Amino acid sequence: MLKGHQGQESEQAAISYLKQKGLRFIAKNVRFVFGEIDIIMKEGTVWVFVEVKYRSNVQFGGAINALSLRQQNRIKRAASHYLQLKQIDAVCRFDFIAIDPNNIEWIRDAF
Repeated sequence: MLKGHQGQESEQAAISYLKQKGLRFIAKNVRFVFGEIDIIMKEGTVWVFVEVKYRSNVQFGGAINALSLRQQNRIKRAASHYLQLKQIDAVCRFDFIAIDPNNIEWIRDAF
């Protein structure tokens, strides 16, 4: 399976999972030169920026250990830019969805 295709499937699985948990879908794959936001959702009035990682096996810690500090900073910068562009002044948080072949793990307020 191609990596890009798996990434899209993983993001779609994450969106479906979060919708089932009561969040509302806003956007996905929001790209800026300095960073990308996989998924933007809302939970009530809170804007939720979600990073999704998929790993086909749990060797080396699996998806849960795949998010670096550098990536976190790029996502924060992209989210800040998105909020400024859209003139949104609201509470936001950063969640992480780790997907392995048999498991979806949602970490609220991950960073």
